[in-house]
Amino acid sequence: MAAAPTIKSESSGQPPSRRSGRSAARLAAVQALYQMELGGADVDSVILEFISERFGHEIDGEEYLEADQKLFADLVRGVVSHQMEIDPLVARTVSEGWSLPRLDATLRALIRTATYELMARQDIPVKVVLSEYIDIAHAFFSGDEPGFANGVLDRVARLVRPAAFGAHEPKS
Repeated sequence: MAAAPTIKSESSGQPPSRRSGRSAARLAAVQALYQMELGGADVDSVILEFISERFGHEIDGEEYLEADQKLFADLVRGVVSHQMEIDPLVARTVSEGWSLPRLDATLRALIRTATYELMARQDIPVKVVLSEYIDIAHAFFSGDEPGFANGVLDRVARLVRPAAFGAHEPKS
């Protein structure tokens, strides 16, 4: 795994765009979920830490971008509260012989976050969600992981938002 990307501000000196704030929120959500899995911290303390100590602050000489706090909190809380729905859905999409516990913790956090966003955030287009999380995968990994994430997330998107692909929603 590559060094963890940061949620740094853009060097242009211009205020970050809305998209930048949302991109930073997605990256931070993946980092927060990774941190929670490894450190066992609870959701509220991790959200508070990111909002009060990372977003818009300088850490070790790096200026961190102000993220969309509302989206960030929704993603982190949503993954935690809907993990029992997310994990079986993702399990249906991974290749035989693979399972979520077998995946790298960062990749697992990324796939869970993107899956939650696809499930719960109908206001955000599928193409945006897929593009953003594949960009995050490329930021973290230099091997096959971004392609793996792309395949899994494409299959998840087709299951949870078939209309975005010209298909009809399955009957319940």
